[in-house]
Amino acid sequence: MHRRDFVKTAATLPAALSGATATATATTTATATTTAPAPAFRLDFAPHEGMFRNHAGEDFLDQIRFMHDQGFRSIEDNGMMGRDTALQTKAGDLLAKLGMTMGVFVIAYDSWPFANGLTQGRKDIMEKWLRTCREAVEVAKRCHARWMTVVPGTYFPEVSHPYQTANVVDALRRAAEIFEPQGLIMVLEPLSDRPDLFLRRSDQTFEICRAVNSASCKILYDIYHMQRNEGDLIRNIDLSWSEIAYFQIGDNPGRKEPTTGEINYKNVFAHIHEHGYRGVLGMEHGNARPGKEGELALIAAYREVDLRQ
Repeated sequence: MHRRDFVKTAATLPAALSGATATATATTTATATTTAPAPAFRLDFAPHEGMFRNHAGEDFLDQIRFMHDQGFRSIEDNGMMGRDTALQTKAGDLLAKLGMTMGVFVIAYDSWPFANGLTQGRKDIMEKWLRTCREAVEVAKRCHARWMTVVPGTYFPEVSHPYQTANVVDALRRAAEIFEPQGLIMVLEPLSDRPDLFLRRSDQTFEICRAVNSASCKILYDIYHMQRNEGDLIRNIDLSWSEIAYFQIGDNPGRKEPTTGEINYKNVFAHIHEHGYRGVLGMEHGNARPGKEGELALIAAYREVDLRQ
């Protein structure tokens, strides 16, 4: 699954950060670690592959090491299921060695745009879905993951919404039977990428999780997507709080790092922290500026919005 292909080419949106501030933030590179690693972030921000390739190089493991040296204590990797099994294991071992957490990967039962999604209730899709869920269990064991992203698929206007909802609930209940004994959690992600996607709002996702009624089926609340689809972030987070297991980040417009758009991330982070959330905050976005300068600016932005000690 390649939902982050856009990260390969960074945009050039302005960032209100001085070069001196950004430079002071970066304390190491993949090839030179002459200064002490940066202190850990207070919040559990999780970068993804490619976000620091200009400093760390193309090697996935080197990128993880660089992230750790910058103070990040988690990663996430949408495409983990597509990686070689040996690399999945190496990544998991490295994360364990560094004391880092593996965030979400996508249960890749189909290719984007999920044309053959769970909404249809087809037997062949259900069989493929459950087979992929069993494969995801093995991937999670290798990379020490606990959470896995699920996108149910496309909405089909020729079939009423309640029937499609029932099909999705049935598929998720079957998957929960696989994940519950393993202590794994599939997190459903409502998206804003296209208007024909079935799952788009937090209240809709909340309703489905309640219907599935499993500790292994929860909400991935992507703040960027929910700002676009429904707004009123803090109120909607509160309303769906009991079913949220994971958050992702991206500012709007542009889907870049915090401080580049309209979302008051300082307030949002403070709010969910006060409510007791101590989990991973996935950095599901691109870099606002290209090259090494953009990577340093991104780190500085996260220092700016991190909780104060």
